[in-house]
Amino acid sequence: MAVAPLSAWPWENLGFYKYLLYGPLVGKIVYSRMQEESPDETWFLYILIISMLRGIIYLLWNVYSNMLFLTRNRRIIQKGIDFKQIDTEWDWDNFIILQALMASMAYYMFPFFENLPLWNTKGFIALFILHVTVTEPLYYFIHRHFHKNHFLFTNYHSFHHSSSVPQATTAGNGTFLEHVVFSTVTAVPILGASVMGYASTSMIYAYVFVFDFLRCLGHCNAEIIPHKLFKTLPFLRYILYTPTYHSLHHTEMDTNFCLFMPLFDALGNTLNSKSWQLHEEITSSSGNKGRVPDFVFLAHVVDVTSSMHVPCFLRSMASLPFQTRLFLLPCWPVAFVIMLMMWAWSKTFLVSFYFLRGRLHQTWAVPRYGFQYFLPFARDGINKQIEEAILRADRIGVKNESLNGGGTLFVNKHPNLRVRVVHGNTLTAAVILNEIPKDVKEVFLTGATSKLGRAIALYLCQRKVRVMMLTLSTERFQNIQKEAPVECQNYLVQVTKYQAAQNCKTWIVGKWITPREQSWAPSGTHFHQFVVPPILHFRRDCTYGDLAAMRLPDDVEGLGSCEYTMDRGVVHACHAGGVVHSLEGWTHHEVGALDVDKIDLVWKAALKHGIRPVSSL
Repeated sequence: MAVAPLSAWPWENLGFYKYLLYGPLVGKIVYSRMQEESPDETWFLYILIISMLRGIIYLLWNVYSNMLFLTRNRRIIQKGIDFKQIDTEWDWDNFIILQALMASMAYYMFPFFENLPLWNTKGFIALFILHVTVTEPLYYFIHRHFHKNHFLFTNYHSFHHSSSVPQATTAGNGTFLEHVVFSTVTAVPILGASVMGYASTSMIYAYVFVFDFLRCLGHCNAEIIPHKLFKTLPFLRYILYTPTYHSLHHTEMDTNFCLFMPLFDALGNTLNSKSWQLHEEITSSSGNKGRVPDFVFLAHVVDVTSSMHVPCFLRSMASLPFQTRLFLLPCWPVAFVIMLMMWAWSKTFLVSFYFLRGRLHQTWAVPRYGFQYFLPFARDGINKQIEEAILRADRIGVKNESLNGGGTLFVNKHPNLRVRVVHGNTLTAAVILNEIPKDVKEVFLTGATSKLGRAIALYLCQRKVRVMMLTLSTERFQNIQKEAPVECQNYLVQVTKYQAAQNCKTWIVGKWITPREQSWAPSGTHFHQFVVPPILHFRRDCTYGDLAAMRLPDDVEGLGSCEYTMDRGVVHACHAGGVVHSLEGWTHHEVGALDVDKIDLVWKAALKHGIRPVSSL
C-alpha cells in the first residue's frame, strides 16, 4: 500500500542498526581529537551526551508510568498497555536521532554555536520569551492544523494517536514529516537566543531536558500535579498543563492542542471544559482504592536477571519471551540491590486481572524473587509475605487470588477470608496429562511425591498406565499408593534409580535433572516437565516439552508482557487455573493436595472460556 510522502522514516528498515547513524558524530569527535586545534569535538560530544540523556529521561518516565503499584490510583486511562501499542511505539526514539542530525547540520550553518560559554543569564531570559511568544503559539497553530486538515491527520498525525494509552514514549511516536516540522518549531528559542549572542551550553542542556521532562509529564497517564495547587494559584492552570489535561487531547482529539501552556487553548477556544474537573476528581480520589481487580496472581521471577523482564523496567523487552541479553549485564548490580531492598522490606507484589464487558483485562504486575523459596532460613519470611498479600487482596475486595504454592496454611489461619485462594495447580496437572498420548502404557515420573507428582500418578494409574515413581521414601510412596483404587494400585511402582527408566520413552519431570541423569533415557524419549527453571535440552535425540502453559483468549485486553520464556498471550498453567476459577465463580479454595477428580472438570472449564492448550495451536 502506498504511503504519503515523508510519512515513513528514512531509516525505517534499518532496525537496531539505525543507531549507526550516530557513527559520523563519533567519527567527527575522534577526528577532532586527532586534530588538536579543531573545536568541533565539543559540540558533537554535547550532541551525543544530550541524545543519551534524553533517551534515559523518556525511559525513566516509562518506568514510573508502568510502576502500577505506585500509580494505580492516579491513572487517568485505566486500560493496560498491550502488545499492539508496544510494537507501534517500538521506534519511538527516531526523533532523537533526527534532532541529533539536525543539530549537527546547525553547527555548520550557524557559526555562533562555536565556543559557547558555560552560562549566560540573558540567554535564559531570551529563551523563555521566545518559547512563550513564538514556540507555544506556533506549535498550537500547527498542531491544530494537523488535526483539522483531513489529509495531514490521516497520513501523518493519526499514527501518533494510534496509541490508546499515553506513555512517555508516545510523545516521541510520530511520522517523519511531523517531527521535522515540530522539531523546527521547538528549535526556535535556541536559535533565536544564539542569533542574539546569548547562547550558552547550560541554556541548551536546560531547554532540551526541561522540554523532554514536560513532554513526558503530559504523556505519563498518571496525575502528579495536585489540584490544590491550582486552587491556591489559579493562574497556573493556564501556564502548565497536566497529564489529565493532555490525556483529554488523546481521547477527545478536537480539544487541548497546546504544547505546555493551556493559555493558548483558552485563547483559541479549544480548551476542554472537563479539564479541571477531571483533574480534581483524579487527584482528590487518589487515596481511594479505585477499581478492585477480580483476580490477582502472586508472581515471582526465577533469578536476578529475569527480574528485569518486567514492564516497569523495559516494556519492549518484557513484551518478548525472556532470554538473557548481554546489554542488561551492567544493570545486574542495580537489580541485585533492589532485590535486597524488597527482601528487607518484605514486599510481595501481584499480577492483577479484572473482568469488564465479558473481557479479561490485565492491570498490573511486579515480581518476587523465586530462588528465595529454596532458602530454608527464608521460609518463614516468605510465608509471611504471601500471607500479607492474601490479606491485602482480601481487604480491597479481590474475589480470587492464585498462589503458586499450597496455601492451606493461610486458609486455616484465616477462616473468614472473602478472597478465594487458588494454587492453580489442578490445571497444571491437566495440561501435563492431556499432553501425554492416549496410547502410552508406561511413564517415568520424577518429583513423584510432590503435590503435582502425586496427582499425576493417581490420575494415570486410573487410566491403566504404569507409573514408575522415582522416590527414596517408601512411606510417602505407600501413602500415595493407598489413595488409588484397589484395582489400580499395582500400576504404581516405586523406583529409586534413573536406570529403571532406561527403556521408558515418556518421562514426566517434576524435579530438576542433570544431563547425566537424562542420559539414562532411551533415544526418542519425550520429556514432559513441570519444573522451574526448565531442564537443559541436552539430548539431541530426544524431545522436550515446554513448561505447562495455556494461551489466554484472543479478546484479552491490556496484555503487554510475556511470562518468563512464554510466548505472547501464553501464561503458566497455574496462572490460568486461577483465571478459570474466577471466571467460573467457584467459591471453594483450591489449596493443599490436588483433588484428582476435579482435573477433568477444570480442564473442560478452561476450554469453555477459550483458554487453550499451547500444544494444540
